[in-house]
Amino acid sequence: MVVRLLTFLLLSFLISGMSYAQDTAATPSAPIVEKELEVAMGIDAIEKVDFDYNNKMIIGADNLLKLYLVPQKREIIFKGLKPGRTTVTIRDNLGDVRLRYTVVITATGKSNVVAELRELIGDVEGLDIGIKGGKVYVGGEIVVPDDIGRVSKVLASYPEVLSIIELSPQTQRIIARKMSDELARNNLKDVSVRIVNKTYWLEGVVSSDGKKKLAMNIATAYLPPQIASLSSGDKRFASAEQPAIIDFIAVNEKKEPQPAPKMVKVTAQFVELAKNYGKVFAFKWAPLMGEDESKISFGQTAAGNVTSSSSGTLSATISNLFPKLNAAKSAGYARVIQSGMVITRDTKKATIKKTTNTPFAVGTGDFQKATSSNVGLTMDVEPKILEQEKIELALNLSVNLTVGNDAQITTDNAISTNLVIKSKDSAAIGGIVQNQSSTEYDKTDPAPSNAAAGGSVATPLFRLLRSKNYSTTKSQYVMFVTPEIIESASVGTEEIRKKFRRRE
Repeated sequence: MVVRLLTFLLLSFLISGMSYAQDTAATPSAPIVEKELEVAMGIDAIEKVDFDYNNKMIIGADNLLKLYLVPQKREIIFKGLKPGRTTVTIRDNLGDVRLRYTVVITATGKSNVVAELRELIGDVEGLDIGIKGGKVYVGGEIVVPDDIGRVSKVLASYPEVLSIIELSPQTQRIIARKMSDELARNNLKDVSVRIVNKTYWLEGVVSSDGKKKLAMNIATAYLPPQIASLSSGDKRFASAEQPAIIDFIAVNEKKEPQPAPKMVKVTAQFVELAKNYGKVFAFKWAPLMGEDESKISFGQTAAGNVTSSSSGTLSATISNLFPKLNAAKSAGYARVIQSGMVITRDTKKATIKKTTNTPFAVGTGDFQKATSSNVGLTMDVEPKILEQEKIELALNLSVNLTVGNDAQITTDNAISTNLVIKSKDSAAIGGIVQNQSSTEYDKTDPAPSNAAAGGSVATPLFRLLRSKNYSTTKSQYVMFVTPEIIESASVGTEEIRKKFRRRE
């Protein structure tokens, strides 16, 4: 029994080996298939194969032909680039050559038209140019409205080309949004734009026929060149021609409230700058002889002789024997700024005033009396708003200031003018510059005359005085004004609050 089983297994093994050898010898490599293919420029050729091909295909002249592969469907798309003749070798996934095409690329008249159109309008976004059904066509959806005019101009020279172009719905929505924004900028906020069946609908309510016409003109200005409907001229799809814009605006005539008068904020600044400089140099030498009760006298006798006599002991003291020098420099600088701001309605006069009263006494003794001085800023202004945001100002501005710390001496600065300034611009409306300089020689005494012990003025033996006193004073003031058109008097309130904000 065992011997029979072993014999059966051995015979089965020998028979299977012989069958495998016969199968291997019976399946040689598949033969190479040769095909000829003619491709017209502008007309793509699609070829199907019956095996899984290798994506690395060999093209004899790749400048004449371009291949597009679709492995999932075993398809190859041949696209002609230039007229000529070339070959395409295709292998299977095992690397064996299975198919070889001899491709002839021809340039027909339609192919030339496709090439010309691609050169002229091939860069327009959304367009497709080619040949289908033996006809050259240009189709797609134009995205940029400005390209419509260019495409229509080119296609006018090719009447045989089939045009299946439409405007992109997204582009229409962008145009409608631009129309709505422009209507709002022209105070037509109650008018809206929407697209229905590729037509712009204007909807809303206005207060007059003039505003309704204005809304229509604005929408028409944003309308791009029209593209004819694909169904136009076909009786099988006859429909009423729709205008590009349909007006559904209702007019509700009512008296509009008068707009609130505009406000004008006028800011004036007064700037004064004063400088002074003084330089003095003095030299004095005047020695004095101080006398006591002793004295000496000289005389002459009858015979012509000189006699002398004395009383007590002769004595004297010379004072101020050394020269007196005085050299000094002095300088000063002062800057005064006064600022005022007032808000008023158009063509209405406004006044702002700030004064400080400083009392002081005049005279002495029984003749003394009390008085005072007023210093500060006063501004009278009447604005008038003109075209192009210009403002006419009738302005009176006066500023009173004290000279230094002396309240008894004041200066008055005033200007009255009429001018035109653009809103938010600043202008220097007036000013005065004053320069004063002086030089004095031998007038400054560094040591005034001294009195002797008895109260009488001593006479110097000699007197030598040399001095130079130079002084210069410069002063100038300028007045600035800045008008600004505002919608409400509350404009700028937050900035003023920051200046007066207190810390808790």
